[in-house]
Amino acid sequence: MSSILLMLVGLIAMSLGYVFYSKFIAEKIYQLDPNYRTPAHTMRDGVDYVPTNRFVLWGHHFTSVAGAAPIVGPAIAVIWGWGPAFLWVIFGTIFFAGVHDFGALWASARNRGQSIGMLSGRLIGHRGRSLFLVVIFLVLLMVNGAFAAVISSLLISTPTSVIPVWGAIIVALVIGQLFYRYKMSLLWPSVGGVIVLYLLILLGNQVPIVLPETVLGLSARAFWILLLFVYAAIASLLPVWVLLQPRDYINGMQLFVGLGLLYLAVLFGAPEIVAPAFNTDVPEGSPSLVPLLFVTIACGAISGFHGLVASGTTSKQLDKETDARFVGYFGAVGEGMLALAAIICCTAGFATLVDWQEVYTRFGAGGVNAFVSGGGTLLANGLGLPADLGATVLATMAILFAGTTMDTGLRLQRFVIQEAGELVGMRPGTLVGTLIAVAVCMALAFGAGADGTGGMLIWPLFGTTNQLLAGLTLSIITVILIKKGRPAIYTIVPLIFLLSMSILALLVQMGQFYRDENWFLLVLDVIILIAALWVTYEAVGAMRRGRDPSVDATTEEPLP
Repeated sequence: MSSILLMLVGLIAMSLGYVFYSKFIAEKIYQLDPNYRTPAHTMRDGVDYVPTNRFVLWGHHFTSVAGAAPIVGPAIAVIWGWGPAFLWVIFGTIFFAGVHDFGALWASARNRGQSIGMLSGRLIGHRGRSLFLVVIFLVLLMVNGAFAAVISSLLISTPTSVIPVWGAIIVALVIGQLFYRYKMSLLWPSVGGVIVLYLLILLGNQVPIVLPETVLGLSARAFWILLLFVYAAIASLLPVWVLLQPRDYINGMQLFVGLGLLYLAVLFGAPEIVAPAFNTDVPEGSPSLVPLLFVTIACGAISGFHGLVASGTTSKQLDKETDARFVGYFGAVGEGMLALAAIICCTAGFATLVDWQEVYTRFGAGGVNAFVSGGGTLLANGLGLPADLGATVLATMAILFAGTTMDTGLRLQRFVIQEAGELVGMRPGTLVGTLIAVAVCMALAFGAGADGTGGMLIWPLFGTTNQLLAGLTLSIITVILIKKGRPAIYTIVPLIFLLSMSILALLVQMGQFYRDENWFLLVLDVIILIAALWVTYEAVGAMRRGRDPSVDATTEEPLP
């Protein structure tokens, strides 16, 4: 199978989805209004609510949702063959992720920038909101804990990425000042920022930073994780324009350069895909393709975490409602392009089928390391890039996206803590909420693992919990559409599919946890399942009540 054909089919399909399907959703379903005043203007505070250029906001949204997941998920799922992974990424991006991300952003912007969790309270009831917040909190805990472990592993395995990864923070701080303090246009800071970032990659490739075995009494891995949480806490407290927006924006630019290099390498190198389209000889002990494919590939097809970002930070920075199509739907397309690149790297970046099989010896093998090594091979063969430099580029790209996800994830976790506090009559401030969020993540990371990798303990449940959250978010969007008297079939179909696959996957995993006598994950699995079923029941009840005449025609807020 030609990797060029796979690349062209995937890119053309997703482009057509954005051009035609997203336009239909914007005009006929969400009915965007260019004159609607978004919360970024009506609630502007200079910290979280800041009107933002749509290209900068797209950079924030895209890199926040991308992280390492659209690389890791496809890189693991190709064990069933490239065919199922490819089809799920393409159809998921066009008909699932785009509608979900776009819809969460639109719904939040129409409701004072409230998160999906808070919206659930008004739309499906207080019990549903409480359980929804439980699911959201667990997803964020998994993301923050696991991504810190993933980043630390890459910083150790690819020490040439250390300088560009931390240097990117300085680049972002400078760009933020140029954009907002000195009112410079986007062009030259963007060009300059990308050039400096790639110069840092060249420097890092020549000057690898390797930590000693112990630093301040901690292992190298634990030290990196501690430093990452300190950084994420500081970043989440700063106004979004100081670091979050410019860092995400320049990382988005860097991603497109990286993706461009990968796709050019495919075009010029024309590597053959050595992995089978449908693998009939999966390693012993591998789970069945259905339902596990649909929760293994979350980001890159559809992800509940995207709804948290869209309704948590992105909606508060939306300048015009019409920007939601570009930011939300095209953000999903960008992630689909990254997932497509991961599939190609992990199936065409090997010399032979035997080489591929030596990596994919069990379910869960491959992952980000297969992407880095396979992508490095493609860059070397297609563009003549030295293999070590190609690995540095890809490792830096993966770390930067995982880092921006942590930045946003910790800020979102603070929002959830503040919202939960309001439910019990408390109002924790920004600093207190952030400290609680960091304390919980650190307790998981270091309480369950001496080297700080305890965040990986609950990672096996991330895929199913994340997809359940996507289904529940779609249920909130569906309730809004039904109350407005608008067609809801475009959200109901992906909603039913996702909830079915996710609940089935939870049941499958429940049986595995029982056989392995993993009682902690078994109990957590049951809690998540009960919460999801309860929220679904409440949402279905709200849907059955039908159109609500108390909802105004120009906003989703109920009339007093």
